[in-house]
Amino acid sequence: MTETKKKKILVIADSPLVPSGVGTQTKYMIESLLKTGEYSFYCLAGAIRHQDYNIQAVSPYEEDWKIQPVDGYGNESIIREVLEREKPDILWFMTDPRFYVWLWEMEDEIRKSVPMVYYHVWDNYPYPTFNKQYYDSNDRVCTISKLTDDIVRTVSPTIKVTRIPHAVDTDVFKKKEVLTGRPKEIRSRLGAEDKLVFFWNNRNARRKQSGTLMFWFKDYLDLVGHDKAILVMHTEPKDPNGQDLEAIIRNCKLDQKVFLSVQKMPPEELSELYNVADCTINISDAEGFGLATLESMACETPIIVNMTGGLQEQVTDGEEWYGFGIEPSSKAIIGSQDVPWIYEDRISKEDFLDAIVKFTNLSKDQREDMGSKARQYVKDNYGMPQYAGLWYQTLNEVYEQCGSWETRKNYKAWELRKVK
Repeated sequence: MTETKKKKILVIADSPLVPSGVGTQTKYMIESLLKTGEYSFYCLAGAIRHQDYNIQAVSPYEEDWKIQPVDGYGNESIIREVLEREKPDILWFMTDPRFYVWLWEMEDEIRKSVPMVYYHVWDNYPYPTFNKQYYDSNDRVCTISKLTDDIVRTVSPTIKVTRIPHAVDTDVFKKKEVLTGRPKEIRSRLGAEDKLVFFWNNRNARRKQSGTLMFWFKDYLDLVGHDKAILVMHTEPKDPNGQDLEAIIRNCKLDQKVFLSVQKMPPEELSELYNVADCTINISDAEGFGLATLESMACETPIIVNMTGGLQEQVTDGEEWYGFGIEPSSKAIIGSQDVPWIYEDRISKEDFLDAIVKFTNLSKDQREDMGSKARQYVKDNYGMPQYAGLWYQTLNEVYEQCGSWETRKNYKAWELRKVK
């Protein structure tokens, strides 16, 4: 009996073995499709500094999942070499389009043999019409949020689009008994047995508003009492792209009020921190999706978020609320030479304090009810079965409709235009 040939996917993204949002979603996609026995993967693993650049086989998948470490996200020479050697059926890549201009510039070389599937991250309006040339250079664009989906469909109405929202593993991120085991131990170490615990899990970078949160948290404690709550921030306090959080703690006299969690930890341990928390906060001024708040909701811990990017579709389904959403008080147009315009959504201190005080005034039963509904919302809309199913369906469609190499179809690198 002839063995069916597996569909090989060339992946370019953050390393799927590191816990960034892009890396995590890439890993989820790969692992879910490997389980079908119909796919194999060759990954160009970027966005981190590697100690070893040798090609690695990932256990237990071995030949079906290989990783080649690269600087950045690779380059033209690496792509040409890997395409020729590995002969993939599809090229799949993910993250901000600014990192892939070089890849689209060689679109004619790639797409003559292999279809390109782009998993698109974009944070906000106004419509980025400057991205149209990039969207149009793919066989399929997959979008991470309702906002991103509307943007691509509006800017490039002829391109095929599939919305595949980010997902969370609800078997790992789930409610644990807070009064026993590790969650109880952590609460005791924090001195928070009878306090509200607010949690913040983000990179310490400018747009994440880490310093703003700390200053405003002090104002919140001034309102409700410094013995009422603590803030746990899971981040790197000395990140060169962010603020010196230890200096802010000293300046604002927040010792024993704000705690820094600096050790990288596996998802199972991170899940325990969400369980220790009563509420998870994200007030970024730009956020493509915001995976931490989705993980929090899966653990039945409500959220307080800025109504921007993907955060706004997490906190409410339009009727039910799974925390408190704060409407931006200002929407400034910022930009650069690469991104001429995009909104930066800032909330006000007054609106933040109003939201966190409202959460504080909820009864324990109200918080638990909100958290229970949040988990069900995640399971219904952002769970692994939906994520895996959408990728399986999408990549199978691309494989059947577009082909590759000798079977390549529905693509031409030229067009006829009438010149007046």
